[in-house]
Amino acid sequence: MGKWKVVVTDWEFESLNYEMDILEHDQIEVLPVQCKSEDEVIAYCQDADAIINQYAPISRNVIESLQHCKVIARYGVGVNTIDVTAATEKGICVTNVPDYCMDEVSDHALALLLSWTRKIPMADKETKQNQWDFKKTRPIHRLRERTLGLIGFGKIPQALAEKVKALGLNVLSYDPYFPEEEAAKHGVKLVSLEDLCRESDIVSVHAPLTESTRGLLGDQEFKLMKDHAFLINTSRGPVVDETSLIDALENNLIAGAALDVVETEPISRDHPFLTMEGVILTPHMAWYSEEAEKEMRSKVAMGVADVLLHDQYPKYLINQKVKETLRLQSNDGGGRYALLSN
Repeated sequence: MGKWKVVVTDWEFESLNYEMDILEHDQIEVLPVQCKSEDEVIAYCQDADAIINQYAPISRNVIESLQHCKVIARYGVGVNTIDVTAATEKGICVTNVPDYCMDEVSDHALALLLSWTRKIPMADKETKQNQWDFKKTRPIHRLRERTLGLIGFGKIPQALAEKVKALGLNVLSYDPYFPEEEAAKHGVKLVSLEDLCRESDIVSVHAPLTESTRGLLGDQEFKLMKDHAFLINTSRGPVVDETSLIDALENNLIAGAALDVVETEPISRDHPFLTMEGVILTPHMAWYSEEAEKEMRSKVAMGVADVLLHDQYPKYLINQKVKETLRLQSNDGGGRYALLSN
């Protein structure tokens, strides 16, 4: 038998050293490329046994062209670049890394919350312009007893909910898939999206990007919000309808936004957000720390190795239905995953 072919469709790291630490094996050949289009992915991947993917489109067309691919591994939590349904139909495992940046993203959301509330960017700008005057930042209101509304209540918003308890915030969440009794154990009340928008002083988005969450926050939701409310998004840009958000900001329906993600990245040079006083922007960095990057990249490679070298389902298997057609061994993760998470 020849070597397993593993194609890295695209990446934004300085090297692939962490991946190669896992995949450097006499039975594996790694082909790093930088694909931008479906056609490029098809050209490089049609004979691949495994794919590691960041942003390049792994569409139904791509998946139908794959001749013997067994696993597609996605850098990060979201799998919106991959047609998971098509992969399942083709008998291909889809894997991600759902647990690598819980602290980083929840910390970043908290940092944005505090920066916006305490008007740190404005104060920094004014002070550097020789304006030593706290009155420039008026009004600032006390955080304690304010209400934080979390869109989604997975691991990251759960971590954020724990962290804001020390600030005295009340926490609500909208998550139709999360059990109410489990949320209560975290001291969080589950409510409808409409009630969350009405009652929250701060709304923080943590929902994955799916067809059902695309444009989840739009005109109607912003009209329900308090005029002093502000929005934080560290999830995916398209979960928020950007045109509606711009309109809400321009018409003072809400007070501001702190965004780590936008609909199209990188942000265009003429984007309205760049000149809005009430908007804080960071360049999709909430996930990042040196430790988180190493963990993510290593675990992605481990997912590929699980399938190709160990004949196991990957630990973080997204499409459980693939087990109906693809017969591999069960996988409890083992010590190597645990070591990276510590």
